[in-house]
Amino acid sequence: MPTPDRYLHRAPSDRPYFSADGETYLAQTPLRELKKSKDLRVLTEEDFDFWQTYGYIVVREAIPADAAKRLLDFSWEFQGLDPDRPDTWYEEREYRSDLDRELHIYGFVEAYHHQLIWDSRQTQRVYDAFVDVWDCEELWVTLDRLNLNPPNIKNRDRALIAPTDKGFDIELHWDVDTTLGVLPQRVQGIIALNDTQPDHGGFQCNPELFRRFDPWRITQPDDRDPIRPDVDRTEFPVVRPELKAGDLLIWNGLLAHGVARNTSAEGVRSVQYLSMMPALETNQAMRQSRIDSWRELSTPDWNATLVGDAKQHESLRYPTATLSDLGAKLLGLDSWSGKNSDEPESGHAQDLPDPTH
Repeated sequence: MPTPDRYLHRAPSDRPYFSADGETYLAQTPLRELKKSKDLRVLTEEDFDFWQTYGYIVVREAIPADAAKRLLDFSWEFQGLDPDRPDTWYEEREYRSDLDRELHIYGFVEAYHHQLIWDSRQTQRVYDAFVDVWDCEELWVTLDRLNLNPPNIKNRDRALIAPTDKGFDIELHWDVDTTLGVLPQRVQGIIALNDTQPDHGGFQCNPELFRRFDPWRITQPDDRDPIRPDVDRTEFPVVRPELKAGDLLIWNGLLAHGVARNTSAEGVRSVQYLSMMPALETNQAMRQSRIDSWRELSTPDWNATLVGDAKQHESLRYPTATLSDLGAKLLGLDSWSGKNSDEPESGHAQDLPDPTH
């Protein structure tokens, strides 16, 4: 029988991480309170303390700057845009759906498996940084995309998206439901493909709200928005970390964050979305889907906002990416444990409290 969606698979590690979807995890100890059992590989003690206090950390030169530049060039090429001709950035096109239109406005690049993308994923320094924050070596990398966000004008003007009072807000939001009794654990990340500039927009977050989240939420009404914070930004200021090409920024899903508008004249902000989560090797359907997506260059199915390129899907353009030994494990092609991935798992959902209470 297929595994029910509600079933929590356990990662093959010493840490008791459980998940049904490979995005959010239940853990006996929240990441912000975790006591390290493994030596730090990339982060310093000061870095790790900052990560746990403020909910994010910047890893300098996670990939070489020239590798970031190659990915930036690929982002232009994949979309058929000329970096020296801003008129090409706003050419009219047909949209498959409202979601497709919004993704275009936000600057998403629907490529997931090009060799350059996988080269970042299987970079040792990138992997080691995620080992540090999870205190877990058995990880899977998210099959995610790129972003190339030119000035938000013309058909990329955010004003074209109807504003809402509740729910997701690109300017500031949480990645998890913050009203749950047991808060799920989630980690996100981006690699900067060019240097950030103040007017280029880009990642912004509210670290002070993260630091004071527990006392803050006690004072909030029961019906508050679970993913959009309503805070005084004077008391809880929003900051924009400075990133150089090749820097990796990792943040906790409980850190309110978003993407600021690009208000520059002709500047562009570009990143690769890249995170790692504890591997779920006993989830055969998920594991096979990941392998098939890599092998066939098909659109990953873990996120409904991944829609594939509208003009020419990457499966029609490129060969299957070559994986290193590390990359094969981060995909799920090879097992971290060295055991057959069909073996029964050792953990069950009852080992952790019900997150809905």
